[in-house]
Amino acid sequence: MLIKRWAALFMLGMVLMSLALAMALATIYRYYAFPEPTTGIVQRLTLQFIPHPYRELIILLAGMTILGVGFWRLSHSIIAPLMARSARGQDLAAIVAEHRFGPERAALNIVTIGGGTGLSTLLRGLKRKDAAITAIVTVADDGGSTGRIRSEFDMPAPGDIRNCLVALAEDESMLGRLFQYRFDQTGSDLAGHSFGNLFITALTQVTGSFEHAVIESARVLAVRGRVLPSTLENVTLSAELTDGTVLRGESTIGHKEAPIKRVFLEPRRPAGYEPALSAILNADLIVLGPGSLYTSVLPNLLVEGITQAIRWSAGTVVYACNVATQPGETDHFGAADHVRAILDHVGKGVLDCVLVNSNPAPATAIKPEWHVDPVALDDLAAIESEVCIITRDLVNDRNPLRHDPDKLAAALIEITRGATGEQYRSEPDNGVAESEVRPAVIERELTLSGVGATRPGRHDPFAEANPTED
Repeated sequence: MLIKRWAALFMLGMVLMSLALAMALATIYRYYAFPEPTTGIVQRLTLQFIPHPYRELIILLAGMTILGVGFWRLSHSIIAPLMARSARGQDLAAIVAEHRFGPERAALNIVTIGGGTGLSTLLRGLKRKDAAITAIVTVADDGGSTGRIRSEFDMPAPGDIRNCLVALAEDESMLGRLFQYRFDQTGSDLAGHSFGNLFITALTQVTGSFEHAVIESARVLAVRGRVLPSTLENVTLSAELTDGTVLRGESTIGHKEAPIKRVFLEPRRPAGYEPALSAILNADLIVLGPGSLYTSVLPNLLVEGITQAIRWSAGTVVYACNVATQPGETDHFGAADHVRAILDHVGKGVLDCVLVNSNPAPATAIKPEWHVDPVALDDLAAIESEVCIITRDLVNDRNPLRHDPDKLAAALIEITRGATGEQYRSEPDNGVAESEVRPAVIERELTLSGVGATRPGRHDPFAEANPTED
């Protein structure tokens, strides 16, 4: 947090000033002829009656005592408000980090909700923007290393949190590669485990809290923002298919022929993590996704309090739609199908906008054996009365299945600042018909259960760009 270097510079300056003063005093004592009546006084003040090196030791101890008392009293006078916040439970280092990276120092306060590779991609783009970032991550994963850890230690899933921590790290070189390193020695008990998962698990055992383990891991990686679990409960994600089959466990979803009808958590109403709810309420922008619709985005929205906080927040809520379908989850889904799935699970009036990729060019690189398709745009008209639709070139030119981090982050910042004023208006030559339909402003009255307060519907994120339009 840029503290040690300035403390060292301050100490160096003090040493140099003290050395200069000592040299000046020594010169005066040796070469200046003091009047006879003052000679004895000067000798006593300079401790000439005490032999070396005891004379220097006494001066050193006196100076250290005075410096310590002065610094202690000064620090208590200046940082008393900070100490009060620390006494209420907020770590002093966290307060300083908030001052450097927090909302009061950033232009925008952005909350992202999701998990998996999609959310990590978004965070890599956002961390280069002038924004305070909070990532709220699902803990329902139960496959691979994460699943083994959950079953053995009865703790929330660390895998997606690990990926987001690495994505937000200031330096993704050595420490990032270390956290993502996966043991692959055949026959070893560690085979399949990632070092980051083991690190978070060990910290959970040491600190006695998964919450504190995530916080300490973020400090180790010098994370640019915050990564929070949506809940601290050990939840299981289940899915009901259209043929009535019920699958339990995130790793089992997406491996059956029948489409998914709905997903739900067990226990049914896990308590939301309070810092995550607070972050949502104070956000300027809330981004759902990108990522697996049924196994990364929706599990967070099913946590008690998350959807309620989104409804109550004054921030713009944007769903970043995937650029490609996911086998077993969203086969043959268009953008409207993704939005309908969210609305079917959490109700209407949650989303303000849906951000959709409009560049079909990289789709030509999709191979048939991947069993995926670009997310279609031809069904957008079916949902234009429910959400604002924004189309942008978002796809990674080298990977047609992923978003480009910088393109996605730039589009979201543009939306938040009200710099765009178009709905369902495509870039030239992308094969999508243009429409000059004005974005629908969703008017609604929201009530947060237990608070007893209401507020008007969400603001139109395009109002600033079109101040004269009705």
